[in-house]
Amino acid sequence: MVAVVSVLVFSGAFLVAVGVIAATVAPQWQRIVRLAAGHIEPAFAPLSQLASAERRIAVRRWASAPVPAGVRRLRAAA
Repeated sequence: MVAVVSVLVFSGAFLVAVGVIAATVAPQWQRIVRLAAGHIEPAFAPLSQLASAERRIAVRRWASAPVPAGVRRLRAAA
């Protein structure tokens, strides 16, 4: 009887472990296959994208700001 209970407990634990591994790997299987085939993923660099977006925003703000009167007079004199 103890042997039967042990087999049931360990087989249940094994099935749970296999299920958890399958649930973890299943959504990423295409990525895993690509990496195993030697295809390198591009680097994830969200900070560089953020920096370039902030520069674009700063340039747009600078370009849309009104020109001060002193600069307008200097441009007109030139």
